[in-house]
Amino acid sequence: MQKLIDGYLRFRAEVFPQWKDHFHLLAESQSPKTLFITCADSRIVPSLIFQAEPGDMFLCRNAGNVVPPAGERAGGVSATIEYAVEVLRVEHVIICGHSDCGAVRAAARPELTAELPLVRPWMDYVTAAQTKAAALLNRSATDAEGEFRELVCANVVGQLANLRTQNAVAKGLAAGTLEVHGWYYDILTGAVEVYVPAERRFAPLESRSSGQGI
Repeated sequence: MQKLIDGYLRFRAEVFPQWKDHFHLLAESQSPKTLFITCADSRIVPSLIFQAEPGDMFLCRNAGNVVPPAGERAGGVSATIEYAVEVLRVEHVIICGHSDCGAVRAAARPELTAELPLVRPWMDYVTAAQTKAAALLNRSATDAEGEFRELVCANVVGQLANLRTQNAVAKGLAAGTLEVHGWYYDILTGAVEVYVPAERRFAPLESRSSGQGI
């Protein structure tokens, strides 16, 4: 806790004064262009990875970067998506998975969450997404590390399919006012890859100037 308090004191004394004018503009409204849906994992810091400023991204975080399909009981993820698209009018929605994802690992090994009654059913969304992605992603790994990476990527692709079923997203896609993207972040290297639907694979983000929305 003291580390957080010390950080806050440095922010008030050193950082906030430099950003005072920017925060003044944001104090009463926001207009982010991107909704960024990612895992709750503490190692994923979107503003650091993408050098984003306050106000650039609307964030939604949960274990496994899950997006429940439309028709499921209304929850925080679906409500956040609806608000971002319908009210904030974001132009892009990104689902970003990552290496060494604990949620993907737990989905593959149910015994890890057998005594967690709230977490266990949430992992079912990951398993279902991976099944949904079977026809949308080429898989050719021959070792355990590669196979796990493919499970993470399959989760991203499956959650993208769920995202498209959300009413607000479906409307935005049909109107051409919204693009959706699937990304994968490697914690060890800092590299980001983007899902390319036409090729059924992930490619370096550097090679896809617009992220290739689907």
